[in-house]
Amino acid sequence: MTEAGITDNEVSAFLNTLHEEGNPGGQDATDLTQHEIRALRTRYNLADAHTHQRQSPEQEKIVARLTELWHESEDHTQAYFEDRLRSAFFRLHRQPTALRMDRALLSYSASVSTMVAAMYLRRHGMSVALVEPCFDNLTDLLRNMQVPLEALAEESLADPARVYDRLAEGCAADAVYLVDPNNPTGFTLASGGMEGLREVVRFCADHGRLLVLDFCFASFALAAEGARADVYALLEESDIDYLAIEDTGKTWPLQDAKCALLTAGGSLQREVYDLHTSVLLNVSPFVLNVVARYVEDSIEDAMGSVRRIVRENAATARNALHGPVLEYQEPMVETSVAWFRIRPGGLTASRLQDELLAEEVYVLPGTYFYWSAPERGERFVRVALAREPEMFRLAMDRMRKVLMRHER
Repeated sequence: MTEAGITDNEVSAFLNTLHEEGNPGGQDATDLTQHEIRALRTRYNLADAHTHQRQSPEQEKIVARLTELWHESEDHTQAYFEDRLRSAFFRLHRQPTALRMDRALLSYSASVSTMVAAMYLRRHGMSVALVEPCFDNLTDLLRNMQVPLEALAEESLADPARVYDRLAEGCAADAVYLVDPNNPTGFTLASGGMEGLREVVRFCADHGRLLVLDFCFASFALAAEGARADVYALLEESDIDYLAIEDTGKTWPLQDAKCALLTAGGSLQREVYDLHTSVLLNVSPFVLNVVARYVEDSIEDAMGSVRRIVRENAATARNALHGPVLEYQEPMVETSVAWFRIRPGGLTASRLQDELLAEEVYVLPGTYFYWSAPERGERFVRVALAREPEMFRLAMDRMRKVLMRHER
């Protein structure tokens, strides 16, 4: 009997009704977000990349101070908390140029920042070469703003020595739109000496292209490598037009309290600011105060709490699932998602998702990530890693049992 007086049998009957009414696999879902909404009903939700792990001991101390932080948020100006968040974020990310420029515009989510970028693209009638695969809400936001799209294959960016030539040969769009590190693959152009990113920037400078960069998973590059090159120095020195989007939402377990940051290249700054203010006045000072505390905690522990969850669950997933049915795709950066290729030719992502859902495990099919060629995505599934490790291990056990049916 539940607290509401409903029996466990009645709950089971309700869930079975949902399953019978089109929930299995969610193949009638029109985008990944709709899949993620449905996954919230399942016992083992491995769909969305939001943070669902428990607090670290130091983060628990922040939670214990929420009442204090609320009242503190009443005692200072909005600008005080905006400056604190920007300062903490760019100090953590080792971005001294962005910190010195102090012009990142804050919003409640990366989707809001992306919408502002799409508004700019639409206003100027610009077409976009968008990396593929990528999370499909980028595609949807751009299409909903009637921005023409062409696919930019991630593999065409793999060799830094050929990036410039590949773009010059195949990119006719007015803007280049990259996600770095990429979701779902963990591919990056910005690690090490940034040779690949430098070549993209050089192409944009030579050909007068706008560069849009989604850095929403960059915290994981920082956690993996312990450092991050000053990408804003490269962008500013190149004198190209650019838009850069950063986010806190995929990094810290904050019940979706988060903040996104949108930085525009100097020549775009005023117009993008005007578009931004047409959408949003400000982010809650309380949210900014709390998020800043988590960022500052990660400065203190050198991203230890973030690194631990990703590495532990990635290793669990790789050990449990890599084999004759699924092939773990080794990422350049270990982000909070794992990407698996389906080996058997007769097994599709859609079918595997259905089978897993019958065992109360929800993963995302690759079809939507390959937004211009969904059939390519039928060869992949994505597993979210930002989960409590014990729950994640149980989910991997269930996935393993399903995969064993196909090991012939």
